[in-house]
Amino acid sequence: MNIEERIQQAETRIFKAVFPNTTNHYDTLFGGTAMQLMDEVAFIAATRFSRQRMVTVSSDKIDFKKPIPAGTIIELIGKVTYLGSTSLKIRVEIFIEQMYSEVREKAVTGEFTFVAIDENKQPVKILRD
Repeated sequence: MNIEERIQQAETRIFKAVFPNTTNHYDTLFGGTAMQLMDEVAFIAATRFSRQRMVTVSSDKIDFKKPIPAGTIIELIGKVTYLGSTSLKIRVEIFIEQMYSEVREKAVTGEFTFVAIDENKQPVKILRD
């Protein structure tokens, strides 16, 4: 399988309902909860791509473009956007879907960097020769 096919195979999509226990006093999803979900999706995508132990080493700019209201469905999509020798980047986007209409809009975008590690927590090559 070539790199492009691996990137496509690793794309990860998760759907969640936004319930009141995940929202703040404005009835919108907590920013920290959104970031936790994004990191989880990014971790899954990184692991699916590499099939190795992966750890988050950084998150780049996270843009909160729209508030995510309680009572909506969100889709998180994680895609590999960069591949280095021991690290890779995953872009995660969150889309809001209204439950009872076809309305869908992008709410949050961020990028997460992961490093492949061995059993001693030392960096290793992602693509072994």
